[in-house]
Amino acid sequence: MAIFDKTTEAGKTLRKLTPKESPLATRLLSRPRITEKAYAMNASNKYVFEVTKTSTKKSVKRAVEEVYGVNVVAVNIVRLPAKTRISGQNRTVGRKAAVKKAIVTVVKGQAIELFKAGM
Repeated sequence: MAIFDKTTEAGKTLRKLTPKESPLATRLLSRPRITEKAYAMNASNKYVFEVTKTSTKKSVKRAVEEVYGVNVVAVNIVRLPAKTRISGQNRTVGRKAAVKKAIVTVVKGQAIELFKAGM
């Protein structure tokens, strides 16, 4: 007789999600962040999005599930600070805007097609 009942991973079932347009979701997700690092992260089922400054992990998870129809495992949020940049011969000073990005991990076997490889 076992003291603790152990649950198995095989017993878990995934929810069936269908992609749909949601005004809240399209406001939260600004755009996918397509860089070399983000492209390399796609192999491990991680996708990077730029999000609004007021968005939270729960709201990003709900928005990605609604828009792309995938099951999200985890969401990590990183804030990139604004920086000053100097450009041109006149040495004009400008500012690079602050960005908040969300790294979304999707269930193994599911994928988000942001762009076609080879473009």
